[in-house]
Amino acid sequence: MRNADAIVVGGGLFGSSIAYGLARLGRDVVVLDEGDNALRAARGNFGLVWVQSKGKGMQRYHEWSRESAMLWGDFAVELRDVADVDVAHRGGGGIELLLGDEELEKRKRYIAEMRAQADDIPYEAEIVGRREVEEMLPGARLGQNVVGASFHPHDGDVNPLLTLRALHTALRREGARYFADHRVETVDYDGSAFAARTKHGDFSAPKLVLAAGHGAPRLGSMVGLDVPIRPQRGQVLITERIEPMFRIPMGSIRQTNEGTVQLGNSKEDAQFDDSTTLDVTRRIAGRAVAVFPQLAGLRLIRSWGCVRVLTPDGAAVYDESETCPGAFVATSHSGVTLAAINARHVAAWIAKGEKQPGFEKFSARRLDVQAAA
Repeated sequence: MRNADAIVVGGGLFGSSIAYGLARLGRDVVVLDEGDNALRAARGNFGLVWVQSKGKGMQRYHEWSRESAMLWGDFAVELRDVADVDVAHRGGGGIELLLGDEELEKRKRYIAEMRAQADDIPYEAEIVGRREVEEMLPGARLGQNVVGASFHPHDGDVNPLLTLRALHTALRREGARYFADHRVETVDYDGSAFAARTKHGDFSAPKLVLAAGHGAPRLGSMVGLDVPIRPQRGQVLITERIEPMFRIPMGSIRQTNEGTVQLGNSKEDAQFDDSTTLDVTRRIAGRAVAVFPQLAGLRLIRSWGCVRVLTPDGAAVYDESETCPGAFVATSHSGVTLAAINARHVAAWIAKGEKQPGFEKFSARRLDVQAAA
């Protein structure tokens, strides 16, 4: 039995950011990761640090995403200093391009609804016209049906694969122990400590963090935690490298720091099937060419699918078990956006019990209330 202060189950973006934050607070952390065969959403993450689409129906989640986006600038510098990895963070705003009047009107209604639910912090997205979009994207040629975009000043992006690499490197350099191919089979609780059992050995700690994506519901049931999530497949396409053209993050077309153009992403109910399909590939590519006709001549060099984690209302879940105190769950589809706040506030909650204002709203118990209503 190997001992630690905290066991984090899951080495994806959620688990790695929390483990890194715990290690920075001086905790002895063990990360147990399933391995490369896991349905890791980080593989297909679009890399967006995105605010404008988060929190409809739950204002606290919008504010949480906004705060994390604002933390990302300093967080990216910290990761570079600790891990020697530049995650290519861009802040300063991002746009969702709109094709046709129907999409424009739908986005206007969305913005109006978000502004109506806002409290002290206003909803800051706004519609910008076609001419303003052209000014934001010099050198890019817009399709004839692009009528404008919605712009949010706190949106941004990072390289998601470099972010995962930076977090893994940083948590190790801060003293955390990372174990790949250590799928947790069972968890036991003796009233004071948790025992996580794997085929390669057992680990014990007074605190247990379930950040294992689709593995969390199975383990959560062993420690009194309800983890209401479902799978959602997303497909992504990557083109060959081109000269820098898209210098502002966009919701479904994003040029990476390496020069490739990332296209996507789909939202499909395909259970745990992470394969790609030709019909979705065609749809993604077709929209990209409708928005930017000059993309039509680029070669696609790869495509892939991933299985995301999705809660019933789309917002994050953070909970501590009532029957097994010290067992926590942390889950959301927004692993990139929330990485900065997970490393800061969520780690402090787990390590020291520090809760941010309104943090109780992220409990899964809210979903029981919604279902009853």
